[in-house]
Amino acid sequence: MIQKLSFDPKKEEGFTLVELLIVVAIIAILAAIAIPQFSAYRKRGYVATLNSDAKNAYTAAMAKIADDPSLTTLATDCSDLTAAGYTESTGATCSLGFTDVDTFSITITGDTAWGLTGNTAVIDAGGVLTKASP
Repeated sequence: MIQKLSFDPKKEEGFTLVELLIVVAIIAILAAIAIPQFSAYRKRGYVATLNSDAKNAYTAAMAKIADDPSLTTLATDCSDLTAAGYTESTGATCSLGFTDVDTFSITITGDTAWGLTGNTAVIDAGGVLTKASP
């Protein structure tokens, strides 16, 4: 018995080219909205890292000064602050300008790849923080 194959265009299944193009266009629009927002979220995270590191380094410096109020020097690379509990975040670099226990400033600089306009956070001996900015 031979079975006859029939072609019925009404029973075709699948998506048309127009339907597929519409789906691709919708995905492209969503990606165009989401990618810049993601970049902004990352920059805000980097800024928070710099500002937080500056506050943590300041706390460690104050602890070091409290332990020895007659300090005359601290390492410019903040290595003396690690003993007092400061740990540098990945991508952040700490530098310390120290004159005496009442006159110093701590500068935290972020990685240039972070793309921040204000790539540094600075805190002085009085605890005044100049924040980094996206």
